[in-house]
Amino acid sequence: VMSTDGVGTKVLVAIRAGRHDTVGEDLVNHCVNDLLVHGARPLAFLDYIATAAMDVGTVAALVEGVARGCRAHDMTLVGGETAQLPDLYHPGHYDLAGTIVGVVAEDAALHGDRVAPGDVLVGYASSGLHTNGYTLARRIVFDELGLEVHSRVPELGTTVGEALLAVHRSYRAALAPVLDRVHALAHITGGGIPGNLSRSLPDGLAAHVRFGTWPVPPVFRFLAEAGRVPADEMDRVFNMGIGMIAVAGAEGVPAVRAAA
Repeated sequence: VMSTDGVGTKVLVAIRAGRHDTVGEDLVNHCVNDLLVHGARPLAFLDYIATAAMDVGTVAALVEGVARGCRAHDMTLVGGETAQLPDLYHPGHYDLAGTIVGVVAEDAALHGDRVAPGDVLVGYASSGLHTNGYTLARRIVFDELGLEVHSRVPELGTTVGEALLAVHRSYRAALAPVLDRVHALAHITGGGIPGNLSRSLPDGLAAHVRFGTWPVPPVFRFLAEAGRVPADEMDRVFNMGIGMIAVAGAEGVPAVRAAA
């Protein structure tokens, strides 16, 4: 199983805060979760950093975060590419992407074909925005509210930078012991729960999600109120506090919950 992804405009928050190691870890965890939905174990990772001009400290911090994420998953960072593109990027700006390779036995792979009527959805808490919705979040926080990364927001109990740079959570440790009890997994990224859960279900089967049955983290309530964002747009853009959803038979739910 292979996957390629990036961290999007979250890097603009990292640049604004002058902290670059967390987005590297974000990148690895996001890609690990993308493999996990197929039941795959990560083996190797490559990173790609493109920037206007090489800043050794910035690149070192980015690779440090990537390496930390790889170590946490017993995965090899086999290499990557750093490109200097001054005609393409503004000074001080960069983009970050990565490619991951994993493995799963075909008879253990998750394709969603085991999902059946009566199965149960188990939600896994997110650590925040993860790596999606930052175009909207940045517009609300920096453009409309005029806040800065060091601004402390009472509703959040943290600074803007701390809230927006919270590392994208990996769900491998919680799910690896019980993948044989899981019928399907949905990584909740861009498109939110409506846009991602449906892709994990077989044709002719729908899911019933009861919004309001889990605590929505303060950062989402803050963005919705401050930006006057309609509920349906919030649900479509953000994960709303659920970073992964497991689909399991009712008899397997206790084991799935215990493993988490």
